Amino acid sequence: MKKNLFSRYFYLCASMTLASITVLGVMVVAFTARYFQNDRMDLMQRNAEQAAILFRENSLSIYPYIYINDTPYLINAFNALSNSLDADIFLVDTAGKTIICSASEGNHSTYVVEPSVMEQALGKNGYRGVTRLGGIYEEKNYVVAAPVTVGDVVVGSIFVATPSSLTGVFIKQVAKMFVIGAVVVLIIAFVIIYFFTEMLVHPLRAMVTAADSFARGDFSARIPIEGDDEIQQLAIAFNNMALSLAANEQTRRSFIANVSHELKTPMTTIGGFIDGILDGTIPKERYEYYLGIVSQEVRRLSRLVVSMLGIARIEAGEMSLKPQTVDIHQIVCQTVFTFEQRIEEKQIDIRGLDAAKTFVEADPDLVHQIVYNLIENAVKFTPENGCIEISYTPEGRMIWTAIRNSGAGISKEEIPKLFDRFYKTDKSRSMDKNGVGLGLHIVKSLVHLHQGNITVKSVEGEYSEFSFSLPATAQKQNASLFRKNDKPRDVLQKDR
Repeated sequence: MKKNLFSRYFYLCASMTLASITVLGVMVVAFTARYFQNDRMDLMQRNAEQAAILFRENSLSIYPYIYINDTPYLINAFNALSNSLDADIFLVDTAGKTIICSASEGNHSTYVVEPSVMEQALGKNGYRGVTRLGGIYEEKNYVVAAPVTVGDVVVGSIFVATPSSLTGVFIKQVAKMFVIGAVVVLIIAFVIIYFFTEMLVHPLRAMVTAADSFARGDFSARIPIEGDDEIQQLAIAFNNMALSLAANEQTRRSFIANVSHELKTPMTTIGGFIDGILDGTIPKERYEYYLGIVSQEVRRLSRLVVSMLGIARIEAGEMSLKPQTVDIHQIVCQTVFTFEQRIEEKQIDIRGLDAAKTFVEADPDLVHQIVYNLIENAVKFTPENGCIEISYTPEGRMIWTAIRNSGAGISKEEIPKLFDRFYKTDKSRSMDKNGVGLGLHIVKSLVHLHQGNITVKSVEGEYSEFSFSLPATAQKQNASLFRKNDKPRDVLQKDR
């Protein structure tokens, strides 16, 4: 395939170049021949007219007779003109009979110019043609004739004839020079076409090689980029595809590794405790305790499976929205109340529950899932006697909901990874024993499903804040979203 592409392109360009030069050569030769013939005849025409003038100056005519005053002078003049042109010059009367001829060989006086030629030669425009003059010449000649007048009377005609074979000699020389030049140009052109074709095909060959390595699972191959033409743009797109494939492959491997780990840990725990109960290693009075641990691990597996199914539905586009007007503040309050026991145990101060109603256009079930995950994380990572603040901010056609909690915060290096699947910060690993690292990934997917966005702000040792946007409802009550007793967003830091 590679050779075919190279050879086809090379042969196509070479054939077009050869055909173009051939056509150009034929046209050059044809136009040169025509130009040479016309130029030659124009020169002969001027000399015929000059000969006619010389005749008038050295002759006396009483129609139909012609009397020449100085015949030797006129013959010498005709011979001079003939030598300069390499042509025959001869004078004929109105009947076509030769009177004076410059030809050194042959006897034109024994021939008579045919009447059809004489009719044109005696006319106002004279005669032009390629002919043997009725047998005067053995081969065709370029023949030009100009009428000779004495007074107002046409008394004869001056003929100038030269072999047409001179054109052939000239054309051969032109063709020879053209062929030599064409061969040189073709060699240069073929070399250029060869290397240019190789330059065009080389990135494609590299892409084929890289594609083969991709098929084997190696995504490290890259195509060198030089220039900005279409081939290089294709190379850029190919390299971007390689980066995307490499990232997807890394994500896939990481996903499999994380899923395997998340499944292995609870399954090992469940299997170990069940085996301990069955073989009597665990005493009967401890059954309830260890079965409780087994129950927790089963629920953890259930959450993992539900989360993975949710992600699969979102990525497959199977999760459809059922938007309606929703009071997001009410959902936040209801969610906070579900964590009332844990909030009271840690003595967490909740702020912002006295805000006004805030309406958005969204799917209430999915909004509840977004808020639940964020509130759960906030409660989980807020230390004892800490605080959680909820606030709402309109921005254009979107409503931003912010959930800020005091605590250890998140490092700048970890923030970009928070929404990756199965990602858990080092600090959260010691605090979150039941999480699987899919909550924030699901939150981000659901927010994007609503055409919203989610951001993270954090100061280590002070606070973490997750803000997400949802489309505002078209109802007028959204015009007054600010709380009456709303505190600045840095109130949490000041209160500390």
